[in-house]
Amino acid sequence: HHGVEILDEAIEAAVRLSDRFVSDRFLPDKAIDLIDEAASRVRLRAFTAPPDLKEMEEELERLVREKEAAVSAQEFEKAAGLRDKERELRERLEAARREWKHKRVEAKSVVGAEDIAHIVSSWTGIPATKLEVEESQRLLNLEEVLHEQVIDQEDAVRAVARAIRRARAGLKDPRRPIGSFIFLGPTGTGKTHLALALAEALFSDRDAVIRIDMSEYMERHNVSRLVGAPPGYVGHEEGGQLTEAVRRRPYSVVLFDEIDKAHPEAFNILLQILEDGRLTDAQGRTVDFRNTVIVMTANIGAHLIAKEGGLGFRADRSPASDYEAMKEKLMEQVKREFRPEFLNRVDEIIVFRPLEMEHLVQIVGLMLKDVGRRLAEMGIELEVTDKAKARLAEEGNDPTYGARPLRRAIVRLVEDPLSEEYLKGTFRSGRKVRVDFDEEKGFTFTDVGPSSKPSSKPSGAGDHPPGRTTDETPGDGGADDSENDTGKRTSK
Repeated sequence: HHGVEILDEAIEAAVRLSDRFVSDRFLPDKAIDLIDEAASRVRLRAFTAPPDLKEMEEELERLVREKEAAVSAQEFEKAAGLRDKERELRERLEAARREWKHKRVEAKSVVGAEDIAHIVSSWTGIPATKLEVEESQRLLNLEEVLHEQVIDQEDAVRAVARAIRRARAGLKDPRRPIGSFIFLGPTGTGKTHLALALAEALFSDRDAVIRIDMSEYMERHNVSRLVGAPPGYVGHEEGGQLTEAVRRRPYSVVLFDEIDKAHPEAFNILLQILEDGRLTDAQGRTVDFRNTVIVMTANIGAHLIAKEGGLGFRADRSPASDYEAMKEKLMEQVKREFRPEFLNRVDEIIVFRPLEMEHLVQIVGLMLKDVGRRLAEMGIELEVTDKAKARLAEEGNDPTYGARPLRRAIVRLVEDPLSEEYLKGTFRSGRKVRVDFDEEKGFTFTDVGPSSKPSSKPSGAGDHPPGRTTDETPGDGGADDSENDTGKRTSK
């Protein structure tokens, strides 16, 4: 039908890959459809003219238009020159067309296993094609990519990266998910953030995370919403919140956030996912979880950590011994909270480490990058000194709550003063603002000159002369704020 040769390896790949990745259809129909679409793609590729032919055709059209314009303007010498160029280009174009047609006749259009894998990838979004050198290197360096967003937590990052490499190399158990993890540890240490960073590293999109907030399933009757309402109940046609999301995006990170808040019946649903990589929804459709990464976070044992005095830091004990003691207590609590058949199906249980001051400084840097990106949209470049970052880390340092107080410190000490001065007109689009810290003056915000980056903000409201002065205004909590006519503000 398509006039191409289909190799035996293509037929074998169609059966193997369709059975593994296309779960909502049946053999042999899905394998035949794969071969049909791959053959069509190869046929179209053979009849598609090469780019240089298209460029020559566009150039010829341009010369014809210029020649006609020259004739209309009675510029006959110019028209004669363009006519000669047109004749020469037509000859070259015809020669190139003959050569392309000759090669197309001689070359046999062949459908191979790689063509089948490409169609599977286009159907499912699963990278089923062979590993390229660039992607192989990226997978080998996956830890470094994750550490660009996740500070510390070597054990968790290494475990997740190993699971991804194992699956992408084709060595994982094909009947189970790519990996299943339980992230434990103190609040604010990056458990949820690692799952989001993993999705961004794999798919360049944080929306590739299917996030299920398990606190919504505290009641037993809510658990059925995961797979859909049973027949006869309202919402039966809508599908389950979990199964429908995975059916639409089979290659994703599934994040079960705060699983310790869910009703125990919810874990019965997870048993089948973790062991068989599949789940049947309320409408009888089997949903494939074999190409998902299952991440479950929990704050189990948080009260035990609090009793130890924050995260267990004590003068007579090292951070390593603190961590081991905390890990032992958390694992004991996990065994009491969850049933053995559930824990036995999880690949790894990872306890996140408490954050040290050096880690908080790095996290402050990441958070300030987000602030800088938002300011860049307004045409303002942000520069923050190391002293200011260190002071922000000290202000937001609370061992009991991890990194979350840092966000409040940045909002209170950086974002609030900056927003006030922007509205007053002290800082305008196209300028660079430096944030520094002084022991006497507190945090200072200085206009240090034109921005080194091009402004993307349109002119309009909020663009005021850089020398505009404002009245002295007390800051949050009664802090003394002062400002002068050079575009500088200080706040303690």
